[in-house]
Amino acid sequence: MTLTGIYAMDPARFDDVYGPEERAAIERYVTVPGPNRSADQLRPDQLAAAQVLITGWGAPRLDAELLASAPRLELVLYGAASVRPLVTTDSWQRGIRVSAAGSVIADCVAEFTLAQVLFALKHGWRYVLRSRATRAPVRRQAEPGTEGAVVGLVSLGATGRATARLLTRHAVRVQVHDPYADPADAAALGVQLTGLDELFATSDVVSLHTPLLPATRGMVDGRLLESMKRDATLINTARGGLIDEEALVVVAARRPDLFFALDVTDPEPPPVGSPLFALENIVVTPHLAGNLGPERRRLGRAMAEELARYASGQRLRHEVTADRMEFAA
Repeated sequence: MTLTGIYAMDPARFDDVYGPEERAAIERYVTVPGPNRSADQLRPDQLAAAQVLITGWGAPRLDAELLASAPRLELVLYGAASVRPLVTTDSWQRGIRVSAAGSVIADCVAEFTLAQVLFALKHGWRYVLRSRATRAPVRRQAEPGTEGAVVGLVSLGATGRATARLLTRHAVRVQVHDPYADPADAAALGVQLTGLDELFATSDVVSLHTPLLPATRGMVDGRLLESMKRDATLINTARGGLIDEEALVVVAARRPDLFFALDVTDPEPPPVGSPLFALENIVVTPHLAGNLGPERRRLGRAMAEELARYASGQRLRHEVTADRMEFAA
């Protein structure tokens, strides 16, 4: 099966995702007549023959105008996570299939989250920051460690599931808040479903993995933060807007026993002079959890493998469908 394709995404990130090996794998099945183009460089004559759009960050939006110029388009390979900037009602109505690398990114975020959780259970960041501030050794206190510790995950989407799978290999108990989770799926993962209030009040570490939607913006408010058990840690690798940051600063100042490891903020990055940088019990990292540098080639490989499945008539592993969009990131 030989198809005609086109590369179209942010040129600054194209080679990060689709390196020489990934492009060679794609071009076993797709003839690509030209180089990668940014979304604003696409012309109707370039789209006319395209059956496969190979894209990623900076993808063109599949609106009515683009689709009118691409009458043969049948498959989009999206080497990134959220397809919300990409898909439209028009593209779903046209029956265009979309595969995205969200689950590949989820695995990378889960690896970072696992490292943060295990470090938090040893109070690692606290000792690093305290010894830096005092310029002196810091005596160990009572750390929970992993044995019997409770880790709470907010959401059991792709990243939550990937994180749960890693955590259950350790001696921790994992509880999850997700009102849409299937209890059978949770049981199969070895996690316990619980309410959001209970999760915050009883977890040694809380880790956020829910998408940022109108219903979830600011969901982690002052009340929930105040309810956290003594010496607990909150980790956010999802979206900064999930947390009421003004309330977080107030609670962090009032309760130095709590700790906050924020890989995402709102806005991102925080402005110079933000109180997030001033408190000893908050650490901010610059959105490290997703695929960075050479890790991004995993996304291109996943899309090349997906194309091979499509060309041979196999089931697509990373397909995104319209009925999953309501709760998608």
